[in-house]
Amino acid sequence: MEKLREADLYAPVKAFLQRRGYEVKGEVGAADVVARRADEPPVIIELKRAFSLTLFHQGITRLAMSDHVYLAVAHKPGKPFQRALKDNVKLARRVGLGVMTVRLRDYHVEVHADPGPYAPRKSPKKTARLLRAFDRLQGDPNEGGATRHGLVTGYRQDALRCARFLAVHGPSRGAQIKAWAEVPDATRIMANDHYGWFSRVSRGVYDLTEAGRKGLADYGDV
Repeated sequence: MEKLREADLYAPVKAFLQRRGYEVKGEVGAADVVARRADEPPVIIELKRAFSLTLFHQGITRLAMSDHVYLAVAHKPGKPFQRALKDNVKLARRVGLGVMTVRLRDYHVEVHADPGPYAPRKSPKKTARLLRAFDRLQGDPNEGGATRHGLVTGYRQDALRCARFLAVHGPSRGAQIKAWAEVPDATRIMANDHYGWFSRVSRGVYDLTEAGRKGLADYGDV
C-alpha cells in the first residue's frame, strides 16, 4: 500500500464504467473522474487510497455538481478493513454519497452503496436497551467524561452496592442483598464476578475479596 497511488485506481474504475456504457475522463475540473452516458446527469468519482475525512469533504463538495457522486478506495484484505468499510458506507449513505472499492490484484470493482437520499431504520431494541441503561445508572457519575478509574456503568454501580453491603454485613446471600440493597441481579452479578470482587463461600452466599475492597476504595466517589 505504501507504493499505491490514487492514479492506480483510475484504470479499473474507468473500465468498470465503460462496461456500463459511460464515456469516462479523468481530472476534469476539480473532479478526479467524470463519467457521462447519453443525456443522464454526470457521475463523479473521487479517488483515494483509503477512507479519510478529506475524501468525504471532497465528495460532499462534488454534490453541488451532481447527485451521483461516489467515493472510491483501494480494497484491503482482512477484518479491520471490512469493519472500516461498513462504518464508512453508513456515513456515506447519511450524506448521500456512493461507495466503491477497487481490488488491485485483479482490478475488481465493487459498488457497496449508491448515492441518494437515505434514512436509517430505527431499532426499537437498541432504543429500549439505551433507555434501560439510562434508567439503571444512578445519578450522573460520568459527568465531564470518565472517572479517574474509568467509565461507570449501571452494572458497575450495582456491583458496588453489593460490595458495600458485604463490606458492612460480611458474607451474605444474594437474595438478602437483592432485598436490602435493592439490586435485582445481585446473585448473578456476584456469581459472574466480572471484576474479581466476590468469592463464593457456599451455595448462594458470597463474600468480598481484597480486589473488591480496593474497588470500593477506588470508586468511593461514585
